[in-house]
Amino acid sequence: MTADRSEPAFEGGLCEIQVDQEAEHDRFYEALVPFDSFDDVVRRDRYRPLPDDWIIAVTDVSQSTEAIEHGRYREVNTAGAAVLAAVSNALPDLQFPSTFGGDGASFAAPAAYASIIKDTLARTAAWAEDALGLSLRTAVIPIADIRARQLDVLVARFAPSSNITYAMFAGGGLAWAERELKQGGYIVPRAPIGVTVDLTGLSCRFAPISTKRGVILSLIVVPREDPTSFMELIQELLRTLCSDQPSLHPLPAEGPLHEWTDDHLDHAIRKGSRKMPFASWAAKWLRAVSSRVGTVLGFRGFHVGRFRETKFRQELMENTDYRKFDDGLRMTVDCSSELAGVVDACLEEAQRRGSCFFGTHRQQAANLTCFVPSPTRANHVHFVDGASGGYAFAAANLKRNAASGVGTEGVRALAGHLQPPRYSV
Repeated sequence: MTADRSEPAFEGGLCEIQVDQEAEHDRFYEALVPFDSFDDVVRRDRYRPLPDDWIIAVTDVSQSTEAIEHGRYREVNTAGAAVLAAVSNALPDLQFPSTFGGDGASFAAPAAYASIIKDTLARTAAWAEDALGLSLRTAVIPIADIRARQLDVLVARFAPSSNITYAMFAGGGLAWAERELKQGGYIVPRAPIGVTVDLTGLSCRFAPISTKRGVILSLIVVPREDPTSFMELIQELLRTLCSDQPSLHPLPAEGPLHEWTDDHLDHAIRKGSRKMPFASWAAKWLRAVSSRVGTVLGFRGFHVGRFRETKFRQELMENTDYRKFDDGLRMTVDCSSELAGVVDACLEEAQRRGSCFFGTHRQQAANLTCFVPSPTRANHVHFVDGASGGYAFAAANLKRNAASGVGTEGVRALAGHLQPPRYSV
């Protein structure tokens, strides 16, 4: 896919760049051959180690579980996605792999951009605290430090459609980096009060997406000591879920409905944007139309200039990031209560066998956070999470499962005192 040099693009885990003289190591992620079946996340030959002169950046909303318990899941998701929007805008000419985790995000980039990345992280953390009242922890870690722990960061590209690719991570290094962040290592301090960050393209303008099949299931599955049994488990779980079937997609085929009222979150995002985020513009445009035609629900297929609403909604469905692998499997799917029960039983048995730690969470709706640099290009990305806890509650349940199921070993492992396995996929 080619990029318009006049505007930045974000491709579900990567920011596209076009420069006349790119350094070879800058093109590492771009050069990876994408795969189009999610089952291939378990194939070792799909992954490549990051270059030695790259860095890992990890972020996390502190006390996100408590914030979500108070109904602030949209703010938490927005703070997590804001990091990727801000770095995309700060480095519009860099292509790099990243992943969204609900209450945070992680990405990798050449160390040559470390100063810009640290400045952008500091600015985003300041925005999150000053505008949203959330503490966003950020850290930057050299790949060399991860490999010194006998771990690695391996990256692959998954292409769910012709529009975008998403980064997949393996090797244990990303999980270690996230634990280092939570223990206070490699911290990037927030910027001073009044410092702003460019969040152009970020929006949270869609209403919660209700389940059509019974429950929105968020799940996280991470490895223990035996990498072989873990990857066999992932294969079994994907077969059980039939993850390549669109019936498990959390979005309806027609796309989600817009949220029709402005709120403090929309205003907070706009304070950091050079221009109004497209999703907000579309919502306002549709509201104006609805006042004339009487109802917006029956008004589909409109177009303004090069923008085609029907095409955009189709791309939105295809581009939604509802399954990923980042040193463990994460999924947000719409399924029956019966299937959710089968998944829980499968994972409980696997945890008893010592193959994994896991956490799941059920809710009645999903939340969508968007990054749309351009309404006329197909590579806009949409991050999905459960609307009533999602990945944050699944992670909390994972910790409880480990503590109650395997005693002190699980507590110590999750606290970071035991190294994660250097597993291969």
